[in-house]
Amino acid sequence: MKNAHTALGTEKPGKLMLRYALPCVVSLLVGALYNIVDQVFIANAAYLGSNGNAANTAVFPLTVIALGVAVMIGDGACAFVSISMGEKKTENASRGVGNAVAVCLIASAALTAVYLLFADKLLKAFGANVNETTFAMAKEYFFWIALGVPFYMFGQAMNPVIRADGSPVFAMISTAAGAAVNLILDPVFILGLRWGMKGAAVATVAGQVVVAVMAAAYLVRAKLVKPRAADLKLNARLLARMLSLGVCSFLAQLSLVAAMMAINNMIRRYGALDPVFGQTRYAQIPMAVVGIVMKFFQIVISVVIGMAAGCIPIVGYNMGARANGRVKGILTRLLLAEAAVGAVSLFIAECFPGALIRLFGAANESGYYTAFAVKAFRIYLSMLVPACVNKAAFIFMQAMGRAGASTMLSMVREIVFGVGFALLLPRFFGLDGVLYSMPVSDILTAVITAAVLILTYRSLNASAPSRNKAAA
Repeated sequence: MKNAHTALGTEKPGKLMLRYALPCVVSLLVGALYNIVDQVFIANAAYLGSNGNAANTAVFPLTVIALGVAVMIGDGACAFVSISMGEKKTENASRGVGNAVAVCLIASAALTAVYLLFADKLLKAFGANVNETTFAMAKEYFFWIALGVPFYMFGQAMNPVIRADGSPVFAMISTAAGAAVNLILDPVFILGLRWGMKGAAVATVAGQVVVAVMAAAYLVRAKLVKPRAADLKLNARLLARMLSLGVCSFLAQLSLVAAMMAINNMIRRYGALDPVFGQTRYAQIPMAVVGIVMKFFQIVISVVIGMAAGCIPIVGYNMGARANGRVKGILTRLLLAEAAVGAVSLFIAECFPGALIRLFGAANESGYYTAFAVKAFRIYLSMLVPACVNKAAFIFMQAMGRAGASTMLSMVREIVFGVGFALLLPRFFGLDGVLYSMPVSDILTAVITAAVLILTYRSLNASAPSRNKAAA
């Protein structure tokens, strides 16, 4: 039991990163496939098509809100547990996990109630009323997704806790099992039984139930940090500390929701002014296409976040143990790896946009659909390399316990730039302005991130003992 956590401070950083990050990458990548798999089958069902895709795009930000609350709890608990173990405070770690379970159950029940009570208003806020068909499909899909929110949030919140307990492989397997259930049921419900949007949603929720049940079963037999019944009692001071470590994850997701809201509404507004997409039969295409491009970006960013989040237990332990030299070495390796992921993804998006869009039912759509999709991929994702490095830096600051810097970077990217440019640029460039908002936001954020990283390196150099420099 002791050796599992001691290794975080003694084993080679590269080997540790591979061991912890790979399962985390797979977990998040598989998790991202839930919504993407739905969209692929929806797009290839002729009776749903781009209207179904647009409905899925409108609902997606509302699932991100649930994810944001879950990762705030889970990532905060993960960082808190890792730092507590590094400081040899095992009892604090157990209380943290217990409080994470309790607050997740309360928050998920409350969010489900809000979603069911205000479904129509929420869907309109995210642009689902682009036409009557899309709105009806969005309502059907969202009802079932809302019912699954408690299972979704519990599984997502406990996943990083399980990693912090030293079981990243189990976290990966549980997420993969849920995704497998979704993948199997989607064609049965959508193509076989022709349940439409309901079928897509029910398949997704079934997978989420599997993940939640496996997470609950793990907690009962945890290896290092096994919460007791008494640990479920909420402790205000502990919760404040734990959630402050995860607030960056929450704000990152919430600000992403704000950006998606701005983007969806600008698409609806300026699409209506476009000579082609202003026609009712083509009105849903821009929203459907941008949703697909975002899903590709979600795959890329899942890899990026997985690599960075996988380092949270390692960084947290070494920060708690004051091994700053090791932290510096991990940061350098992470940034180089994230830049490489961005470069490969950029090559795919720029060179093969036609192949990507064909996965999402282009054969069933008009030429306007494919043409706009190719342009969207090439413009919207043109700054993938800095986008990947930016995201890694946000999460690394969080792992170091520097919630303020992490939150500031995330808010600047998603709110100041993401929302700001999504609202501003369409005024000058019309519908294309929505596409330009992403690369402009990422390149400007990269300048600020570079300054923060320079200061971080300096602080680690100034306080790193010589033995830790060698170990890095």
